[in-house]
Amino acid sequence: DDIAIGSACFNLGLLYQDQDRLSEAEEKYLEALRIFVAVQGERSENAPCVQMNLGLIYDNQGRVDDALRMHKRALRVSRRVYGDGHQHVADALSNVGGCLKKKGQPERAMAKYEEAHEMFVGLHGEEHEDVAEVLGNMALVLGNQGRGAEGLAMQEKALDIKRRTFGSDDRDIAQPLLSLGKSYVNQGMLDEALARYEEGLGIVRRIHPERNATEA
Repeated sequence: DDIAIGSACFNLGLLYQDQDRLSEAEEKYLEALRIFVAVQGERSENAPCVQMNLGLIYDNQGRVDDALRMHKRALRVSRRVYGDGHQHVADALSNVGGCLKKKGQPERAMAKYEEAHEMFVGLHGEEHEDVAEVLGNMALVLGNQGRGAEGLAMQEKALDIKRRTFGSDDRDIAQPLLSLGKSYVNQGMLDEALARYEEGLGIVRRIHPERNATEA
């Protein structure tokens, strides 16, 4: 076993994952993880990235329990290797929160998201895409808890950060707008929903003009 071989396996896993060849990616990631732990021990600094990517694959496959287990491992190792306040720890907290949300555990999910949010702000300040992303996830939890008004305010805050970060006509703005439109519908605020839907759809059409030609 050699770290260079583990790194090669990890890079192959990344390639397969980008190509949506998830079973092959999982195989390479597991091999990389085995090598890293065998050579460097349980506190291998290379392990958390592999564990996070495995968690994302399992989540994509609907294997939420497996994803949660792997993200928890990534969080535990990241804390030991890097300490709190590190990007890897914040990412792992957010990933654990996402799995807990899917498992119908909103209180536990919110606790992880709040901890991740605090770390992201400490790392990057308020005006950063990671901060906006976790705020959006927190807003969805609030909505699921029947706290729709609070969730809407948080979604708007997340959207404002993304506008300032990416610009108002970026692809990363379209999905939050459409999600916000749905939240306004759920609150019976149809005029606000229509405005968000139209803005989001307009961005999609400008980014993908070929779709308009096909639809025409």
